[in-house]
Amino acid sequence: MKRQHLLIALVAVAAVGLGVIAYLFWSGRSQTTVAENSDRGGFTITSQDRTLGSPRAPILMVEYAAPTCPICAAFDTTVFPQIKAKYIDTGKIYYVFRVYPLSSVDVAAEGMARCLPEQNYLPFIDMLYRNQARWDPDGHDIPDVHGALVSMGAMAGMAPSEVDSCMNNPAQQNRTETVGKEAGDKYGVTGTPTFFVNGQKRVGVGEWGDWQSFLNGMLAGK
Repeated sequence: MKRQHLLIALVAVAAVGLGVIAYLFWSGRSQTTVAENSDRGGFTITSQDRTLGSPRAPILMVEYAAPTCPICAAFDTTVFPQIKAKYIDTGKIYYVFRVYPLSSVDVAAEGMARCLPEQNYLPFIDMLYRNQARWDPDGHDIPDVHGALVSMGAMAGMAPSEVDSCMNNPAQQNRTETVGKEAGDKYGVTGTPTFFVNGQKRVGVGEWGDWQSFLNGMLAGK
């Protein structure tokens, strides 16, 4: 019995440890309320947006992405950590992440992410990207997408009933579709990932060196 209690305690400590690591990596976002009607490059950032960094940063970077998008996953795992360390965490970029749904699976994944505490939203999206082969039907053989998403939810501490409730929330489904429609109608987004950096549109991932040159050029003289 004592051995069983010890194992339970170790599992609990490991879970807390993973949560702390995720928090430390993603906690570069401002903990203050996002200001309504702050506008740069035609974008209004609201409290519904999920952001990292300081709203006072000289560069506003808005990314439209989809959880099922493999190119988005490549950006998230290869280029974004460097952008975060060099520009977001140092107060040079205010980063905004928005979902542009490519399918109903993206709508479901966004619904799950929105049910989590705000500080866990981006870590969950990151987890989905790093585990696309386990749940994403785009390019992978996933016979039970619903079951796969339930498994992803379990990794974030969500019960199956909670996952279903979050995926099937009509208000959130409508909001996700509205954000996607606005991206297309207002900003000309047609695919993912699409970035707007102080209003300048960039499509695709690119290499870290290309991003670094582009961002340094934007910062010159600021």
